[in-house]
Amino acid sequence: MATNYTCRACSRALSRQSSSLLQSRSPRKVSNLYRAEAARNLSTTAPSSYHVTASLSAVQPVSQPISEPAKPSKPLPKRTVPIEGPNTGSALRGIAAKLREKAPLMTETYVAYAATQQLMKECTRHADYTIPQALEKNDEIPRDETGAHLGVSDSWWFKELGLAPTFINWAQVTFIHMYLMQVRFRMFPTTHAPVWIQHLTNHAFYAAEDRLVVWHKINANSLRQKYLKDIFSQWRAVLLSYDEGIMKGDAVLATAVWRNLFAGREDVDFEKLAQIVSYMRRELRRLDMASDDEVADGRWTFSGGPELEQNAVRTPSKSVGADASRP
Repeated sequence: MATNYTCRACSRALSRQSSSLLQSRSPRKVSNLYRAEAARNLSTTAPSSYHVTASLSAVQPVSQPISEPAKPSKPLPKRTVPIEGPNTGSALRGIAAKLREKAPLMTETYVAYAATQQLMKECTRHADYTIPQALEKNDEIPRDETGAHLGVSDSWWFKELGLAPTFINWAQVTFIHMYLMQVRFRMFPTTHAPVWIQHLTNHAFYAAEDRLVVWHKINANSLRQKYLKDIFSQWRAVLLSYDEGIMKGDAVLATAVWRNLFAGREDVDFEKLAQIVSYMRRELRRLDMASDDEVADGRWTFSGGPELEQNAVRTPSKSVGADASRP
């Protein structure tokens, strides 16, 4: 049967429990916690790695003594850093090779980016030049009769061909070597070749823009983009004309080089022009004989320059001698 009677012992126990709960939840402490929580939500101060509450709080917190951590009874063991052994690099290369084997399309773009970056340096070094005046603060950069900036170079392409070390001529010599590399990239699998060609083209225009800034002091982005658009149009013309020359013969290829590199000048040394054509044929053969791995590792270098083709160019052709002996 239910009743409302409560014994005295139970009443005293209930009153003690309620009073202890009220003491543990004093209004002052609750308000402090509320203010600290609000401070965390509203403060825009960067957090400190040592005492986060002090730096984030908008209200000065009550300082509390910080006790030192208890010292361990036994010394902690020293942490040892693993030392890379001689087999670490080979193990990583093995993992990378397996990843490329299992997911070639996923990793190919990263491999192509790094390799073409090195190959682009090989393509640009042949006509490299500097402009010492660009390193001085108030010096004026010299110009040729067309207004183009003139540089200084010991390259065969400038000294022997009579070309001025300008940005446009540097680009045209670089395009010759880029074209040779792109022809080899076309022999890659159809799923890989476009990736390599695109990365090589991207690195070429990165290098061109860097040269415009460093050596020509063209800091205006709009003016740089104008130069880059111009040489991109020239690059597309180079691809078409050199492809035609490779397919139709040396005479057509020599015409393409004369039109692009020499801008159709009449005072061209045709022996030097023939050396360039022979050089392009020689390097294409070397690239054709090389394996994909030899090219894709990024360490490919062109062997010598067109000057090595002088004796080959001066050797009389057997077909020309046979035609001359006919009645």
